[in-house]
Amino acid sequence: MPQAKRDLFLHGSIPRALLTLSVPIILANILQAGYQLTDTYWVGRLGADAVAAVSVSTPVTFLVVALGSGLGMAGTTLTAQYIGAGRADKVNQVAAQTLLLVVVISAFLGALGFIFAPQFLALIGVSAEVYTGALAYMRTSFVGVAFVFAFFMMQSLMRGVGQTRIPLIIIAVTVVLNMGLDPLLIFGVGPLPGLGVMGAALATLMTQGLAAALGLWVFWRGQHGIHLHRALFKPDFSYIKKACALGLPGSIELSTRSLGVMIMSFLAASFGTLAIASYGIGANILQVITIPALGLSMSVSTLVGQNMGAGFTQRAEHIARLGAIYGFVALTLIGALTFWQASALVAFFVPDDAAVIAEGATFIRIMALAWGGIGVQLCVVAAFRASGNMLNAMVLALVSQWLVQFPIAYVLSKHTDLGIAGVWWSFPVTNVLVALVAFAWFSHGGWKRTRITDEDVQVQTVVDNALKDEGGLPRY
Repeated sequence: MPQAKRDLFLHGSIPRALLTLSVPIILANILQAGYQLTDTYWVGRLGADAVAAVSVSTPVTFLVVALGSGLGMAGTTLTAQYIGAGRADKVNQVAAQTLLLVVVISAFLGALGFIFAPQFLALIGVSAEVYTGALAYMRTSFVGVAFVFAFFMMQSLMRGVGQTRIPLIIIAVTVVLNMGLDPLLIFGVGPLPGLGVMGAALATLMTQGLAAALGLWVFWRGQHGIHLHRALFKPDFSYIKKACALGLPGSIELSTRSLGVMIMSFLAASFGTLAIASYGIGANILQVITIPALGLSMSVSTLVGQNMGAGFTQRAEHIARLGAIYGFVALTLIGALTFWQASALVAFFVPDDAAVIAEGATFIRIMALAWGGIGVQLCVVAAFRASGNMLNAMVLALVSQWLVQFPIAYVLSKHTDLGIAGVWWSFPVTNVLVALVAFAWFSHGGWKRTRITDEDVQVQTVVDNALKDEGGLPRY
């Protein structure tokens, strides 16, 4: 990493450092969301059944991806802390070993997902009209899971060393290509037959494969902070053990969040095609709206990791607090604007279905004004992960999904007169409550005791510190 950038991240203005990292990450995330938004836009022209097919497939695919992503989080955390500690010799080894792990695991999980896709859909209970398209979309998505893992890991490692421009360029190229392929494969052109929902999945598969190949090529050239070569991919079982110990809580956390999304999809699907289509559109819009806060949280993660590695714990805490404040303000303002334009946003995706527009707009308006809580959660969780306290992030995910959101959604939708609106109301209630819990736990400060790059510190210390932190959750 260039000395000027290192000085900025470890000693310079925190707002400037956050801005320097955040802008390219936010732009990259906007483009990354373009994959799914482009699919949703063109699939929406096929009708509500096609939108529902994509909506029920996506959470299942995300769940499988999440199972292996904890290892990627461990690699990113170690990379950032080694950079902060001045241990550049360790960065290449961590990058190679982490890529090796995630590719092997993703290929295995993708194969399982492909085989058991019909059972997933049967469990969800999708209608006959939705089943065929959902199966085609889901299976094609599982084929590309290894590509998704590989490029996700490359992006994360690049962020760990403070390099955000190269991933932005790669994503820009592949998203533009996806935008061109989608209508061709979905509707067909000339002798090329239209493939419907499966065409959207194929377009994404092809472009994500290209993104993974370009990312690997950049690493092989070694001109942007990480330099890979064949010898580094020889399995290092001491690192694998360390990565697994760190990554397991991260995998549980991400899997919990993804499973929670899938369970909420099940609940919405129990109210019919209109409900699941409205949920899918609202969830896609939420994904885009939270991109600024997500980019900010990724910047917080990089800066907290590097400063923790350098031993600057107070600066790391200040970074996370500023990030949480910025995230709260930004998403609250965006939520107010979205509340005003909810119907127009839904109509952009499904222009010819008045019922979906009305229900989707209701969903968005109910949750929009509490989006500031998401900004707080994302930055606090980023600080926990970057310091190596994966267990803290895991506990927050478990509390959020299983003790707060799903029980509230189920009771309000099934045992009151609200119906599907009960599912919608579970979102703002959860965002506010979990943000308060997360910030209180962060303010307690136990997470600052962890440094996972010290060679004489065992990884178990990370878990021990989290458990010692006043029994896990803050007291009131």
